[in-house]
Amino acid sequence: MEVGSCMVTTDAAGRELAQHGTAQFPVGCYHDDLAADWVPWHWHEEWEAVVVSQGAAVVAAGEEKQTLQAGQACFVNSGVLHAVWGAEGTRCRLHSLVFHPRLVGGGLDSVFWQEYVAPLRASPAQRCIWLRGETPQQRDAAAAIEAAWQACSSAQPGYVFTVREQLSRLVFLLLSGAPAPHKRPAEKALRDGERIKAMLQYIEAHYAEPLSAAQIAQSALVSESECLRCFRHTIGMPPLQYVRQLRLETAARLLRTGDGRVGDIAARCGFGDASYFTKTFRAWKGCTPGDYRRIKTQE
Repeated sequence: MEVGSCMVTTDAAGRELAQHGTAQFPVGCYHDDLAADWVPWHWHEEWEAVVVSQGAAVVAAGEEKQTLQAGQACFVNSGVLHAVWGAEGTRCRLHSLVFHPRLVGGGLDSVFWQEYVAPLRASPAQRCIWLRGETPQQRDAAAAIEAAWQACSSAQPGYVFTVREQLSRLVFLLLSGAPAPHKRPAEKALRDGERIKAMLQYIEAHYAEPLSAAQIAQSALVSESECLRCFRHTIGMPPLQYVRQLRLETAARLLRTGDGRVGDIAARCGFGDASYFTKTFRAWKGCTPGDYRRIKTQE
């Protein structure tokens, strides 16, 4: 099975658009180098299982955020807003699988779906499960993710059975106490999550246009101060800083993959002033956009 990086593209609601795997075998297998790119904020109906294979990664899911070291893992439930980036000062790589619950659950009337899949999907206390290796179940769950990833990436004859077997084992371990018990998230945290989704939806649709904090706040029908609080608490930065980061990340991806003029890319990403774009990009990457493109095309 082909293994690539998880290039996230979303709709206006922040929901990921990519199809993971096929209708017959709904699982995508990814290897990400977080030195080259981060995994931006997004959500999807599929489950996601991640193992850090090198360095350290910061995983943010909802209002939770943890730094995971090599060998540690996590499970992100359906519909949970999440993002991943490399921890400062480390070269980080990830192994991840994004899979539809029906891969292990079968039909809605099966015992697997009713007794395992449905309870896990519906549990507000298990929005993100951290597998730091603190218990035998956590270590076994992380090992199951890695075994599924290795089988998926090798695509040896019969690998589909191994992948389904290991992901089924993962689900069983998650429901057998792999993580420490979680409390149900506070209603305020759940409300903040919905507000952030609405504001990210607006930003995704309008980041190429001039944006103000007031416009972003209005998209979720909250005050500017509440907008600022939600972003700082959930995303970890003010809304306009997030907009600038999204514009820069989008511009960097276009510079790596496209052949448009730098000025045109700047305009497409919401930078009306090309000189400001160059100054901001240099402060972020340590080189001009043109130099960045030349470096990446030679790698």
